[in-house]
Amino acid sequence: MDARLDFFADPTAGKAFKHLMSAGKAIKASPLPAATQELVALRVSQINGCAVCIDMHTKEATAAGESAVRLHLVAAWREATVFTEAERAALELAEEGTRVADAAGGVGDEVWARAAEHYDGEQLTALVMLVSFMNMVNRLNVVTRQPAGDYVAGQFH
Repeated sequence: MDARLDFFADPTAGKAFKHLMSAGKAIKASPLPAATQELVALRVSQINGCAVCIDMHTKEATAAGESAVRLHLVAAWREATVFTEAERAALELAEEGTRVADAAGGVGDEVWARAAEHYDGEQLTALVMLVSFMNMVNRLNVVTRQPAGDYVAGQFH
């Protein structure tokens, strides 16, 4: 499959991606646990059908020591026993934050309260930024049909 656009060759994309990469690095450097970040990025990408991001985040998580079992169970996290209560709260917030069109009120108060039980203000900010960031990047990749499978962990560090 060929991509509809080559973001790396386009001057406008190059200018914008410089800022997007900076935003991504700021989120990555936040106090939100790295494992939680990868699980959330993976789940948002699964919901949006972004193969490039699924490829990237499974490989990054694996390189960081995440288990295959947990990565395989992210899609069914509600029934899986391998996630902490904090991770479950983050995944729930990520799902509601991604499926805003499906939930007329956006992220519900109960979902927010569960996340706030486990994360402080700075971590919640990072979580919301990560969910929003991943949704944007997923859409860029899905709209332009970016192919997946060739990502190497650490490629964009």
